[in-house]
Amino acid sequence: MSKIIFPYQTVRDIDVANKQILERVDYNVPLNADGTIADDFRVEASLPTLKYLLEKGAKIVLISHLGRPKGEVKPEFSLAPVAKDLSQKLNREVKFVDDCIGEKVREATESMQPGEVVLLENLRFHPEEEKNDMDFAKQLAEDSHAEIFVQDGFGVVHRAHASTEAITHFLPSIAGLLLEKEYVEIKSATDDPNRPLTAIMGGAKISDKIPLVKKFVEIADNVIVGGAMANNFLKFNGVNVASSLTEDGEDDTIREILDAAHAKFANDFDAKFILPTDVAIAPNGSDQEERVEINLSENPLYGEARILDLGSATIDKICDIIRESGTVIWNGDLGIDTTPQFSHASSRTALELAKNPHIVSVIGGGDTADFVRNWDSLKGGSFTHVSTGGGASLELMAGDELPGIAALLKK
Repeated sequence: MSKIIFPYQTVRDIDVANKQILERVDYNVPLNADGTIADDFRVEASLPTLKYLLEKGAKIVLISHLGRPKGEVKPEFSLAPVAKDLSQKLNREVKFVDDCIGEKVREATESMQPGEVVLLENLRFHPEEEKNDMDFAKQLAEDSHAEIFVQDGFGVVHRAHASTEAITHFLPSIAGLLLEKEYVEIKSATDDPNRPLTAIMGGAKISDKIPLVKKFVEIADNVIVGGAMANNFLKFNGVNVASSLTEDGEDDTIREILDAAHAKFANDFDAKFILPTDVAIAPNGSDQEERVEINLSENPLYGEARILDLGSATIDKICDIIRESGTVIWNGDLGIDTTPQFSHASSRTALELAKNPHIVSVIGGGDTADFVRNWDSLKGGSFTHVSTGGGASLELMAGDELPGIAALLKK
């Protein structure tokens, strides 16, 4: 697999010495009850760009959102804890300002010195952020005294928000190193993979991933469907899934996907498009129950029974396919990964990828990224790339144009 060339300008392409940088990061991190950061994955991911800019003598004003405050000031969504954590990681003070526009911002940023870092308050305390409001974006640019905009919040570039799209109308706009890395790793895996390419799809909802499933049927050599997504296919094929989670109204989509897969894989369909042949269920529907495995052709489900994981035979088949793969893209949990007894499929998949480092392994963001990082003693280091973006990685894998990337200056 050759690496795709990133087609946009990055921080390496311009002189940032003594420049005032407005940088969009993704610090949408989970917080503990005491206000400390529960998982600093996204903060850690932002460090290479920050350290590069600081080494070059830039002045950095950081903007981000956290949670969904819906345009209101809510203390529980404040970025203040991130400023404290970032100060420790950068070994320098990160000054926090409790708004992202206005007089306080202008005062804090008007006489910054090279090497100084300021973090502004949650963008989404202002409803204009999610409305992609031009006046709000202009105020972000002017009040921060910025000369250059750096987009490094990969997790939000699939949204046309004031801090991703509108802001690029007011400042020369380039990419940070995280954004470049995400783009290159994901696009290389989808557009120029080491063959065979295996795509593993899971998660709860098929409607969120229709473009991605269709894309994978088009480009992959093997497609594996697990998680609650597989329940929809099983039900469509006449399997009684009892009380298992399914999504109504998707029969036409499933038919279209299966028709495309049959057309592509023809006589090898059952070997190339993998649906569960056995599953792990909770007979009374609770994920706290003991794991019970059943063969779908022999033991029909009934009553309150719910499918919560793949069965051993299906898992073994998936692992066999992974071992023969050159590239594996995995997006979506394969079971209820918050309970050990129903996380066998995801754990075995992670293990197979981790112990075969010659396989290019790209893990989509969201729940799958959280799972593999918690599973992995190297916090994701056992895989080629673990994405920081949920919806953004999904859409980039599907080949969609992302507004926050398309708005940047091209090389």
